Amino acid sequence: MTRISWFSATAGLTLLAGCVAPDAPPPARRPVAPLPPPPPVANWPATPPARPPLQPGAALANRITTLGRSFNGLVGIAVRDVQTGWTASYNGSLLFPQQSVSKLWVSITVMDAVDRGRLRLDQPVTIRRDDLTVFHQPIRALVGPDGYTTTLGALIEQAMTRSDNTANDKLLWTVGGPEAVRSMLARNGISGVRFGPGERLLQSQTAGLSWKQSYSIGDAFFKARNALPMNVREAALRRYLADPIDGASPEGITLGLAGLARGNLLSPASCRYLLGVMENSKTGPQRMRAGLAPGWTLAHKTGTGQELGGLATGYNDVGLVTAPDGRAYAIAVMIGRTTLTIPQRQRLMSDVVRAVVADHDGY
Repeated sequence: MTRISWFSATAGLTLLAGCVAPDAPPPARRPVAPLPPPPPVANWPATPPARPPLQPGAALANRITTLGRSFNGLVGIAVRDVQTGWTASYNGSLLFPQQSVSKLWVSITVMDAVDRGRLRLDQPVTIRRDDLTVFHQPIRALVGPDGYTTTLGALIEQAMTRSDNTANDKLLWTVGGPEAVRSMLARNGISGVRFGPGERLLQSQTAGLSWKQSYSIGDAFFKARNALPMNVREAALRRYLADPIDGASPEGITLGLAGLARGNLLSPASCRYLLGVMENSKTGPQRMRAGLAPGWTLAHKTGTGQELGGLATGYNDVGLVTAPDGRAYAIAVMIGRTTLTIPQRQRLMSDVVRAVVADHDGY
């Protein structure tokens, strides 16, 4: 693998907003309250009971390894067959920055609380100015002096389809904060997935700042970050990448995605609802989605981290890819760091999906 220069001495201080919209059966549960009609979605969960794990085909395993090794940067890839459990991976157990991929775990935790009768999707929620976060938060335009009142269901759709940081943070703190999400992950045996402190602390620490609520207004965060000495910013980013507080392994993420697809994490109604939302994601159309063949579908969540001196970090796409015959694959492509262009990063992601499609179809 080609060694990557961390920072270009002459590059501008370009920042791609962290978590931005990119170039976007357990024991029986108690009955759940009726949910709003979900968006159009495949018939989830549609997989038969699990069979003992098998090995992936040699062609697919070799293709995944080749894609990973030939990529100029630190990348992790995992493909998990939802029905049998086999996994093909490259750097599959390493921890990579999740960035907005972590919104998936927040929404699962909220839907679990809905299943348990603690929350309702039609429950009113008011976003106030002190709830605002940083970077991509289109909901900010709706927050006036008296705030903006919406529902939990609308916040899930805003967070999952548009990667809105404020919508996600409001969901996070409504459901009980980071510990509630960590508890959900542990309870369901989703290993290899960390959950960070929330958008404000995550992004400010990554940039080398201590969070102030004033950073959520206008370009205050960018001004404060740009005022830092370059060595401070470089050191902060190095620390984050070396041990990401929101780190997750590709194999860990596909384990969680497979559990969602199989109906092990949520009630059938909540599973269908959340996967329907994910199928309608507006982010990352040229990432994994670009590799789909006719009749295949994708329910996914992207993540995009900060850039500094030409180094891109936390560029991800994870999701469930489903064939026309109903067979589903959980896929995670996570780029920890690279100096490659956006189209080159996107091509890797779509090529992974193309490899899965080709293996499934036998060509």
